Amino acid sequence: MTADRTTRGSLTVPDPRGARQWVLLLVLSGNMLLDAVEVSVVLLALPTIGGALGMSLPEAQWLMSGFALGFAALLVLGPWICARLGRRRAYLGAMLLFVVASVAGGTADSEALLVASRVVKGVCAALTAPTGLAVIATTFEEGPRRRRAVSVYALFGAVGFTAGLLLSAAFLAVNWRWTFLFPAPVALVLLLLAARTMTEEPGEGRRVTWVKPSLLRDGRLRNATIGAATLNGGYVSLLLMVTFDLQQRLGWSPWRCALALLPACVPLAVTVPFAGRLTARFGTEKLITAGASTSLLGYAFYLLSPETRPYWSGTLPTLLLVETGFVLSFAALNMQATAGIRPAERGLAVPLYQTGVQLGAAVMLPLVAVLVTVRPTPRAATLAITAAGALGLLAALAGLRGGALRRPGEHMGGPVHD
Repeated sequence: MTADRTTRGSLTVPDPRGARQWVLLLVLSGNMLLDAVEVSVVLLALPTIGGALGMSLPEAQWLMSGFALGFAALLVLGPWICARLGRRRAYLGAMLLFVVASVAGGTADSEALLVASRVVKGVCAALTAPTGLAVIATTFEEGPRRRRAVSVYALFGAVGFTAGLLLSAAFLAVNWRWTFLFPAPVALVLLLLAARTMTEEPGEGRRVTWVKPSLLRDGRLRNATIGAATLNGGYVSLLLMVTFDLQQRLGWSPWRCALALLPACVPLAVTVPFAGRLTARFGTEKLITAGASTSLLGYAFYLLSPETRPYWSGTLPTLLLVETGFVLSFAALNMQATAGIRPAERGLAVPLYQTGVQLGAAVMLPLVAVLVTVRPTPRAATLAITAAGALGLLAALAGLRGGALRRPGEHMGGPVHD
């Protein structure tokens, strides 16, 4: 008997458990896509929302950084919550809260309630995203099936950012409130499907394991976290600046702006299925260093470009360079984060790493928004983004040096979730 088919006498019939597994995978992947959409769908709408509610750029950016802050705030506590409640109840509860927060945000008339709904949705994502990967790890047996499942899950997440830009442009043509309301019915359908397909693991929800100090001293985890934080923080901050520049200085429509930002997200979505082969061939440290160098080059190009830069010769090259850095280093950073961690402790290391990723955005977005507002030119904000890119390159070089010092044959990187 295989995982998908079972034999009855001389007949081979489909195994319903196999079909149930793949339906569950689609549910988890759909939720991952929704979390990624949540970031970009608000990005494009910020100028419109700010104008409708009288919010300044430092105030409006909290609709993005608030989501990242809520995400980061609960990631480390996520394993504890799942241990207490069980994965299934934690996941379903977070999905239900996500639906409520979407409705509250879409109908809110106050800035505070709108931002609060985004923070709550980030908290929900902090429970559903890691839980989704953990469920995949326990549902699909180790080997090709699990690798295929993780690849599908990652692909949905990468596609989500692109989908969010296009959805945002479509919703803004009707009413900006749909950027907050539309996830509610989608999440409700996913919630109902998850309730039918997700089961609680035997013995789950009993033991609570806390982060050990040794994890905080792991050099590869630390360098990968710094690299990912600066990569994510610099990336979303740059897109924030570009969005306001295109819509306010050049007067571009949301649809035109969405198409202009596609070079900053489509390449990652296209190359995610091949990330494993890339890291197997070149190693994580080299790819991370190459990615950090390329991203820094993109920031420097934007910094040195004239402030009246046209899109084709000023903004587009920057977007392509920064996205190339993402393509090279995104998967490699995830792999390096747990390369030196024992399998039993990887469930603790991943939340630490993801917390750093989200804090990168939560710190950089408010800083860049304030600098753009208080300075007569965006040069200072671009300089801050460039400095973050330089910090990421220093962390990458430290990791590269550490890799060279390890003895030949030592493990150089592996999947975050085996």
